[in-house]
Amino acid sequence: MTTFVDRVELHVAAGNGGHGCASVHREKFKPLGGPDGGNGGRGGDVVFVVDPDVTTLLDYHHSPHRKATNGRPGEGGHRSGQDGKSLVLPVPEGTVVLDRHGEVLADMVGAGTTFVAGQGGRGGLGNAALASARRKAPGFALLGEPGEERDVVLELKTVADVALVGYPSAGKSSLISVLSAAKPKIADYPFTTLVPNLGVVTAGATVYTIADVPGLIPGASEGKGLGLEFLRHVERCSVLVHVLDCATLETDRDPLSDLDVIESELSRYGGLDDRPRVVVLNKTDIPEGKDLADLVRAEIEARGLPVLEVSAVSRQGLKDLSYALARLVDEARAARPAPEATRIVIRPKAVDDAGFTVTRLDEGMFRVRGEKPERWVRQTDFNNDEAVGYLADRLARLGVEEELFKAGAREGDGVAIGAEDDAVVFDWEPTMISGAEMLGRRGEDQRFDAPRPAAQRRRDREAERADEDAALGEYEGFDPFE
Repeated sequence: MTTFVDRVELHVAAGNGGHGCASVHREKFKPLGGPDGGNGGRGGDVVFVVDPDVTTLLDYHHSPHRKATNGRPGEGGHRSGQDGKSLVLPVPEGTVVLDRHGEVLADMVGAGTTFVAGQGGRGGLGNAALASARRKAPGFALLGEPGEERDVVLELKTVADVALVGYPSAGKSSLISVLSAAKPKIADYPFTTLVPNLGVVTAGATVYTIADVPGLIPGASEGKGLGLEFLRHVERCSVLVHVLDCATLETDRDPLSDLDVIESELSRYGGLDDRPRVVVLNKTDIPEGKDLADLVRAEIEARGLPVLEVSAVSRQGLKDLSYALARLVDEARAARPAPEATRIVIRPKAVDDAGFTVTRLDEGMFRVRGEKPERWVRQTDFNNDEAVGYLADRLARLGVEEELFKAGAREGDGVAIGAEDDAVVFDWEPTMISGAEMLGRRGEDQRFDAPRPAAQRRRDREAERADEDAALGEYEGFDPFE
């Protein structure tokens, strides 16, 4: 039973951010020392990294669910929670990461290449971080954000310079065993090779890798035999070698028809038309095989394909084959474009970008989408009226209420913030005053401040709103909680 796995479906989940802490410092003779709740820790990421010592995806086949650790919640005494540990998942070189719809997320080539498949959630701010000159004692903290969860597909595409393709029992495994130090399974029955075998060949100053791809049969590109399962291992190869059996015992086969069938399957699979081809007539140590090779050689060369006669048993023609492949590999490497230097692309925010959108769904229903509003909703503890008022203030400053007015929202209409499957829905009560006005001055404790006349409190509220509006205008697009 083979232990080679080259395709797995994996569910990854990053760690959740820890919740912030709402705490007030207390000690003898100083019962109200001010807020001292710490911030929550950030959740751990899920990271794929190319490890040269890993050759298969077998571990993920047996354990398809992977999760990073959560961030710890904050504590009193200004103690922040510990960050969660990132989960590092080693994968073989040549692994392609796709989403559930087949879109390529990352092509993992090169030792040490990394890809963050799931980002950990941010930790929530504690009430000490939320305190200000006017909000001296916040009675709430922000919740930690959930970590990113997603289903990904890992596909392994062998990274080799040369691929040996052909019918089962054409002698591919025998060739790779004598050209390199690879020791594949060799037997006198079809489909002996169940997994791709890799070998390293040295020809003069050139060192290249060669892959033995499991045997192809008619219909391989449509899923017959093992071909479709392993054709992906041919995609990265620079040179294709057709290994044709000149001593087959099957009466309905010959080298020319084998060549046509394999070329047809490669063409149907797609993406391989630009690869140089070499035709190897194998098993020419047998008299019948030598006669058949002489018979078909001229016709194959007439197609513009170089032909070499070899024998894995007698080792005839192997030196010429190794050097011919080395020349083609050198040419392919020289033709590759030089890697571009990493460029940092800065995309400034549009002047008229409000950071959110308001969409009318139907009569009496609106949806608000945007990174900031959705993140703020996730951070809000809706069991705490003060936290809800703080959310209302943030949304009002961002301009959500004004846009709802422009969109035609009326009192009692439903407003959903977030995606369709993960939205917070509430009945809208239009007001041009902030949430602090509706719930009282958030964070203010009369035990900290002496009572003030009503007129003075009103003037203070007006000054506070003016300061906040001026700050928002001066730092447009700036969010201190990002």
